[in-house]
Amino acid sequence: MIHKILLLLKLILITSVTIAQYVEVQANYNSLGDCVFSATNNAKVPMYLHINFADLENTTFNETLPYVKKVAPGFNSLFTLQRDIDAEIPRFNYDIETFRSNPTADIDLDFPYLIPLKEGKSVSVFDVKNIDGFWGNDTPDSWFASGFKAGRGDAVFASRNGIVTELVGETRTEESRFWYHTFTNSITLLQPDGTLICYHGVKYNPEQLVVGQKVFAGQKIGELSNKNGELIVLIYHDSLFTQKLSFIIPQFVVNNNGDTEILNVVSPYTVFHPQAIRGLEMTKHEKRKYLK
Repeated sequence: MIHKILLLLKLILITSVTIAQYVEVQANYNSLGDCVFSATNNAKVPMYLHINFADLENTTFNETLPYVKKVAPGFNSLFTLQRDIDAEIPRFNYDIETFRSNPTADIDLDFPYLIPLKEGKSVSVFDVKNIDGFWGNDTPDSWFASGFKAGRGDAVFASRNGIVTELVGETRTEESRFWYHTFTNSITLLQPDGTLICYHGVKYNPEQLVVGQKVFAGQKIGELSNKNGELIVLIYHDSLFTQKLSFIIPQFVVNNNGDTEILNVVSPYTVFHPQAIRGLEMTKHEKRKYLK
């Protein structure tokens, strides 16, 4: 009897792949009556998947709750709902959400970010009065942004390692449902802790930077495009619990020893990119290749 039920449910599940934006989730029963979950990420960059079960019968969900999984581009194994001994096959209802950043991110608020301009340069910091245009016609209830002032055409460098998730020039052309925000002239990276960092007021070279590319702290990513030489940096992530964006107040490196502080507008800062900080999130191979 169980094999007949398995065959029927397998056919149903194969033809009812759940789709949320770029990520497809599939559940298939195996010959033991267990249900094997997998996901295919059709994007060029990692995404975050949240699966929530409403009802579970004949099985136990043994993963940490809430279940949030970073899914790499392509196929990803998730978990298996094992059939209880002497029970029928697992039955369940579930829903899924996908996020562009980690909605349960564990943030190190003391992480040392590099000032994203050329090493040795003297840089002024300014208070960002608004982030109009970041989130369409809306503005997040609570936000934070760092403002740097240099010169138009000055090089911009990554403050931290990351994967390029979005590159935007003077105009946007893709469907809005795929946008990470509504800024133009911007570069957005997914950082190792699951936060996003947006560099606004930057033009990029498409021959040197593409979506899905890994970049390293201290690596040049573009040039200032703003006529006033202003660069705005936002670090943020989705929140599973509030369903709103959470913004991070970063600490930047202020000397060659790697000391950090929250920047203020009182006096200019000299830019330091210590190799010890640049290499924090690099592998040994990456250090040998990029830290010369």
